[in-house]
Amino acid sequence: MRLRGRTKLALLAVLALAVVALTASAGTATGASAASAVPLAGTGSPQTGDFTPSSGEVAGDEFAGEGEDEDTGPDPYGGTISLSGGAGQGSSVNSGKKAKSNPTFNLGFEGLNHYQQRYARGGNQFSVEPPDQGMCVGNGYVVEAVNDVMNVFSAATGNSALPDNTATNIVSGFPRNVNHAVDLNSFYGYPAAVNRTTGVRGQFVTDPSCLYDAATQRFFVVVLTLEVVPTSGAFTRVNHLDIAVSQTSNPTGSWNIYRVDVTNDGTNTGGANPGPFLGDYPHIGADANGFYITTNAYPWCCNGFSGAQIYAFSKAQLAAGAATVAMQHIDTSGMVNAPSEAGSTQPGFTVWPAQSPGTTSFDLNAGGTEYLLSSNAGDEAQKPVSGNAGTRTSNQLIVWALTNTASLNTVPALSLSNKILTVGQYGVPPKQQQPGSGTAPTTTVPQGFCLNDSTTVTIAGTGCWRLLVNATMHAAGPEVVASPDSNDTRMQQVMYANGKLWGALDTAVNPDAGPQRAGIGWYIVKPDVSTGSLAAKVALSGYLGATGYDFTYPAIGVTPSGRGVMAFTATGNSLNPSAGYASIDAQAGVGEWNVVPGGTGAAADDGFSGYKQQRFPAGIRSRWGDYGAAAVDGNSVWIASEYISAACNYTDWGGPFFAGGSGDNLLGTCGGASHGPGHRTALANWSTRISKFTP
Repeated sequence: MRLRGRTKLALLAVLALAVVALTASAGTATGASAASAVPLAGTGSPQTGDFTPSSGEVAGDEFAGEGEDEDTGPDPYGGTISLSGGAGQGSSVNSGKKAKSNPTFNLGFEGLNHYQQRYARGGNQFSVEPPDQGMCVGNGYVVEAVNDVMNVFSAATGNSALPDNTATNIVSGFPRNVNHAVDLNSFYGYPAAVNRTTGVRGQFVTDPSCLYDAATQRFFVVVLTLEVVPTSGAFTRVNHLDIAVSQTSNPTGSWNIYRVDVTNDGTNTGGANPGPFLGDYPHIGADANGFYITTNAYPWCCNGFSGAQIYAFSKAQLAAGAATVAMQHIDTSGMVNAPSEAGSTQPGFTVWPAQSPGTTSFDLNAGGTEYLLSSNAGDEAQKPVSGNAGTRTSNQLIVWALTNTASLNTVPALSLSNKILTVGQYGVPPKQQQPGSGTAPTTTVPQGFCLNDSTTVTIAGTGCWRLLVNATMHAAGPEVVASPDSNDTRMQQVMYANGKLWGALDTAVNPDAGPQRAGIGWYIVKPDVSTGSLAAKVALSGYLGATGYDFTYPAIGVTPSGRGVMAFTATGNSLNPSAGYASIDAQAGVGEWNVVPGGTGAAADDGFSGYKQQRFPAGIRSRWGDYGAAAVDGNSVWIASEYISAACNYTDWGGPFFAGGSGDNLLGTCGGASHGPGHRTALANWSTRISKFTP
């Protein structure tokens, strides 16, 4: 087992050059802690930078760089996790049926998709999956950032609020409508991800997160940026967090940008995990005083894990665009009093900071407190040094508190503590099932069918596969319909609202005592620092699962009054990947599930990471998700999940690349003779769905 980050470092491949209860245990801040000042690095705006129009071909530089996660992912937990037992003060929920009554649906629209990801900035982008979902809402705007593109939508209509850039977005000789989307390299002031005329690479930007802070009326977008050798795209190992803060409450205008180098942030455990490190999987939160980013530090040199890192900033200084911003960095290695391979303690892993709705939901006790949640079933927590497999299951939830956050406005002097709570068992889930998983793709799964097709006459010769791969890669087939990735057991989005912490993670479940499926473990925790030390108890917890279905990548949004909605992807034996949701509150827990209106999957996942010929036999891992998003605006909860928005038949997918065919001169877009817009590309068909509810 190799411990790997979840950053989207897609494989380099030489493609055919076709046009184509409570356990009383508290930790104290023993990790490295340092205060510093972060300077303003520049400004940016959601406007496309300079570029040379590309041909849009499927070519040898289709993917960004050699992957950190080219293995197949962790094996699922081998035991049984029944939905009939509970934890904490409440019982778990078996939501085997779809809901009859739901939070009120107000608005829904398609967000960013793979077509926009690939063909923004004149097509000088890479094919990337899975889509990482950053979404936030405020002041009448919805900001969405997914992988390497972003958009700003009107919260009233769902229409893009950015200028129409179709006329200048020329790809393969025609203007391409990407619904005004702007690449993140442009937004942060970098060259294009790849200049498809010269082959020169720009910085590799990934893992976006987004937050609107109602108290300061500012939008925050954070990414991890990896520096590369421009001529080859090889990673230099230098990586930094890029923090963009809107200068006003209007995200279509100018933003201030701060950069924090995280290359050397991590723990060298007995010489086993020496730096430099990759600051993977950054996520963000905020309290009354601070803005927080957490990462997972992995050593570049070798297999292992080097501890979750916490970065705390003065929120007021960021919002004001200060020339320098106070920051305190804390390394969580060795802070969890549970045994690991390294000894009697574990490092924090995916320690997710809480977001709070509105302006009055913060905890002002202990000089201001920011809460975080994490889990510890992952190999990173249990086997951080060697990277060998751990148990991949746990019944522990870790609550963290950063206190004295008001000091961030003067001289940062935060204190970090944690407490381990006992919850119901959770474990690494199995892969998702979608219609046809494990069987030969039909023409409704066009990329997969093409990779197996040796008879269709194309402009590259007989056999559709020639449009995508060379003969050596083709020999790795045949292909089957993918079983999309179900994440591991790391914590997902966390909120602090109505005096409680709300979080969820992916887990194996056995609905109705049947076969193991992917499900969700959810937690409502009551933390307390009013006495000066961290106390916490589970208020309610349980599972969401259903016979014949898989639920993955949850994200919870909760209003100040304690009413919420949980977003996730729903797939199943007869359900294509869809945008699912369920209600949540502290009395009833999680209610029955449903698919958001307009969010039913129209086709199977057909992404390149699910095919041996695209990622090679030893590295096949059908990537899906990484994380969803939820945001609160007043009494409304906005959610965003990955799904498949549109179907594409084989004839339209091939278009003029098939002998006698017609349509778009970009392979696989199904854009027709008008040259788009398309909902997919030749290599992937993911999309995102944004929905507004009143819970």
